[in-house]
Amino acid sequence: MTGRIAAVIYGFASYLIFSASFAYTPGFLGNFLVPKTIDTGPESALPQAILIDTLLLGLFAVQHSVMARPAFKRWWTRIVAPSCERSTYVLISSLLLILIFWQWRPIPTTIWHVEGWPAVMLNGVFGLGWVIALTSTFQIDHFELFGLRQVIDALRGAADRIQAFRTPLLYRLVRHPLMSGLLLAFWATPHMTTGHLLFAVLSTGYVLVGVRLEERDLVAAFGASYERYRQRVPMLMPRLFGGSSVASKTSHGG
Repeated sequence: MTGRIAAVIYGFASYLIFSASFAYTPGFLGNFLVPKTIDTGPESALPQAILIDTLLLGLFAVQHSVMARPAFKRWWTRIVAPSCERSTYVLISSLLLILIFWQWRPIPTTIWHVEGWPAVMLNGVFGLGWVIALTSTFQIDHFELFGLRQVIDALRGAADRIQAFRTPLLYRLVRHPLMSGLLLAFWATPHMTTGHLLFAVLSTGYVLVGVRLEERDLVAAFGASYERYRQRVPMLMPRLFGGSSVASKTSHGG
């Protein structure tokens, strides 16, 4: 019982660190409210800045992808308690995100800078992206996605839950609404600097690779159900004009 209580404390601590890092991210990318943003802080020579920023994002991408794979999870749960596997993933991801905030080297050269109503529109898309990303996590199972459900179930002695295949709301428009929302947030800015562009390009590349790796796992888990879902629903961009189909009323847990 002591171990289960410790796991719950660990799970909640990991979730709180995630929540703080996630809440900081819009300010970091949008250059508001937070002390260190993507365009502020100590500058380095251009080659050094590009190298450091690329390594920071690469480290996050590798960790995020490798630790999410089923083969790694099977090995990893020989070392950590299965109930803590997701919380550990969330904790390490959050710490690496904090490392990006801390060590990011700004490259402030302007790519574009708009004002007036175009700036208002871009800021609106930026905010919408974050709303879509966060909302999508609650449409599947927010607390399972970030590890709380697992440690609480272990404390209660509940059996492992069978992951259901569902497609609620946003998942009927695109297969990966979390990533769609993040891409909107990464690119929508009235002031695009070289550093911000580097972040957006590298993060987009990671998303495109990461969702394909995830889909391979989802096909392995759900088989023909997910294949039919892939045929009906686009990956990241909804169909706006014609050709749109309604997905089945069951969905994946991401």
